[in-house]
Amino acid sequence: MKSLLSLASKPLAFCALAALVTLGVPGQSRAEDVLTLKLGHIQSEKDLWHFGAEKFKEELEARSGGKITLAIYPNSTLGGDRDLVEGMQMGTVDFGLIAGVLGNFEKSIQLLELPYLFRSQDEFNTVIHGEIGAEIGQNVLDQANIRILNWWDRGPREVTSNKPINGLDDLQGLKIRVPEIPAMVTTWRAIGANPTPMAWSEVYTGLEQNVIEAQENPIPFIYGGRINEVQKYIAFTDHKYEYVTIAMSNVRWEQLTEEQQKIVTEAAAAATEAENKAVSEQSAKLLQEMVDGGLQVTHPDNGPIAEAATKAHEAFAKDVNLDLYNRIEKALGR
Repeated sequence: MKSLLSLASKPLAFCALAALVTLGVPGQSRAEDVLTLKLGHIQSEKDLWHFGAEKFKEELEARSGGKITLAIYPNSTLGGDRDLVEGMQMGTVDFGLIAGVLGNFEKSIQLLELPYLFRSQDEFNTVIHGEIGAEIGQNVLDQANIRILNWWDRGPREVTSNKPINGLDDLQGLKIRVPEIPAMVTTWRAIGANPTPMAWSEVYTGLEQNVIEAQENPIPFIYGGRINEVQKYIAFTDHKYEYVTIAMSNVRWEQLTEEQQKIVTEAAAAATEAENKAVSEQSAKLLQEMVDGGLQVTHPDNGPIAEAATKAHEAFAKDVNLDLYNRIEKALGR
């Protein structure tokens, strides 16, 4: 009888154990209680973008008590910039670190991509963190269904090449990779270069195989992309004071509770502060590391380059939003 009772109790004991496993121990969240969101970006794990994304993940988890976490996909794992934007529009990607490619989905943000429109990071920040920036963000939301949570500094864009660039003449006919951004293509053509739009994931190989001769990006991006391995020179053109948005799918945003939306907004603000501080503190260090490895610095005469570039501004702005362009100029005291 004892053995029969023992045998009969085993299924009951197994069921009780299974129930405990399913329910979890007190204070421990079940897997289905944790909201896992996805963030994609095009850079490597070495880049400060990835640092910012990891800070965002840390803040989401801390502020939600572990109820929200973030899966980060670097290295264009979820596709290039355009793929990430389209994924956010469909709701298959929750967050993306996206810059000027948003201009292909809402024109007004293209004005921020005009080389030599801003002459310092402070000028850019004055505009983007004011009424004009709020207006552009609303335009992106209305037209693309993408919500800009915040703007990250990236520092000025510089040109890398395999020949020294000391002035406007050295840029004539230069086959330079630019992002798939109309303002960049138009302005570099006005400068006299041969701008070649290309996805970031193809740039290293393109330079290595001499498909392109040059590219332009902020120092942390150049470092993160190992561009110094396939280029000999960096020219301090300071032609564009750069940003990247931490952007979110509005499809996903509207699925969140008010409390979750608050957590996301606050976590993005904290990540922005950390990212901007890292860019400010580390850019010089990253440049020095590349210089120590053989990258040579030139300081071209940027006056004639800027003059050539700005000749294309007004014509470009007429096709985008001339009133907004004029208000940017007015905000900058010009």
